[in-house]
Amino acid sequence: MREPRCTEPQVIVPNLHWHYSGVTATSQALLPIIGRMINTAWFGPDAPAGASRLGLAALLRLRAKRGLVVWHARRNNDMIVGVLLKSLGWPLRLVFTSAAQRKHSRMTRWLISRMDAVISTSQISASYLARQCTVIHHGVDPENYKPADDRAVAYAETGLPGRYAIGCFGRVRKQKGTDIFVDAMCSLLPRYPEFSAVVVGAIAADEAGFAAELKARIADAHLQSRIVLCGNLSTEEVRRWYQRIVIFAFTSRNDGFGITLIEAMAAGAAVVASRAGAAEIVIENGSLGILVPAGDAQALGSAIETLMQDPVARAAMGARGRTHVVSKFSLDAEASRIVEVYRLLLASPGVCEAEGYAESSR
Repeated sequence: MREPRCTEPQVIVPNLHWHYSGVTATSQALLPIIGRMINTAWFGPDAPAGASRLGLAALLRLRAKRGLVVWHARRNNDMIVGVLLKSLGWPLRLVFTSAAQRKHSRMTRWLISRMDAVISTSQISASYLARQCTVIHHGVDPENYKPADDRAVAYAETGLPGRYAIGCFGRVRKQKGTDIFVDAMCSLLPRYPEFSAVVVGAIAADEAGFAAELKARIADAHLQSRIVLCGNLSTEEVRRWYQRIVIFAFTSRNDGFGITLIEAMAAGAAVVASRAGAAEIVIENGSLGILVPAGDAQALGSAIETLMQDPVARAAMGARGRTHVVSKFSLDAEASRIVEVYRLLLASPGVCEAEGYAESSR
C-alpha cells in the first residue's frame, strides 16, 4: 500500500539519519499522536506506518508557501538542512529537541543558536544549553508497553532455560553499559539457575569488536545458552521482550533520557538503574526502582540479586513503576506539550523567544 503523501504540512519531522536509532523510534512513536492534533509530515526514511510523507518535490514547492511551517530537528544533520533551507527562503520555524547531558560541540552550539525554539528532555539536559528552552519529558504509550497477561507464558515462548529473565535493552555499546550488564550476569547466573539474561538491541558495524568481546566473556563463563544477545528486532518483538522479563537493568554510563527505562516500567518490570539519563528524575529509589552508580558492575549485580531473591518485592515494584509511568510519563502528554510549542511558533511573526514562551519546566 502506498504511504499517504503530504504537500501542505504545518509541521515537518525530518529524519536524515540513515541508521535506525532510539531517536528515530521516538519520532516514530510521537508522529501519529501529533498528527491527530496538527497537520504533520515525515521527511526521510523509516516513516511510521500510515504517516503522511513529504517527498523532495513537495519540499521544494514549500518555498513558495505563504504560511509558516515548523521543522522539528532532533540531530545535527536535521538542523543543518533546516538552517540552510530557511536561509534560502523557505518559510520555516526551526525547533530542536536536545537530550544530551554533556557540553555540546561548537558546531552544535552554533546550530542551536539558529533555532527558533529548543526543547529539552530533562532539566539536566537543559543545564547544558546556553539559551532558554522548554523542558518536556519523554513519554510512553501504556497500551503498547504493558504487562503480559501471564508473564510465565510469555517467558516460555523464548525457549530459554529457567523461569525468569533479566533484560538490558538498547544498542550494544560501551556508552550504554552493555559490558557492565554482561559482567554482572556472568557473576550472578551460575548461582541462580532459574534465571537467564537477554540483551535486546542492535549491534552496529563499528561496535562489532565490542560485541565480540562480550560474546567471548559469555563463552568463558559457559553461559552461552543463558545470556543471549538478540540483536536488532522489530518494534513488536521488542515490546514482547519487555513482557518476558521480570527485572530490567538500565546500565548507561551516560544517556540523554533513557526511554527504555520508562518502557520497561510501563511493562511492569522491576528496575535497577544507573544514575544516568533521567533515572533520578523517574525513579524514587527503593520504591520505584533501585539506583546504582553508573559504571559499577558490582553495585548493579548486588541490586539485581536483591530482586532475584524476592519475587514478591520485585512484582510489587513493577506494579508501582507502571502506575507511576502511566500517571507522569505518558506519550499523549509529551505530544500535547510539543504541539503547544508548534502553535506558538506558527502564531508568532518573529522568533519564538518572546516573553511568555521560554520556560524551564512545568
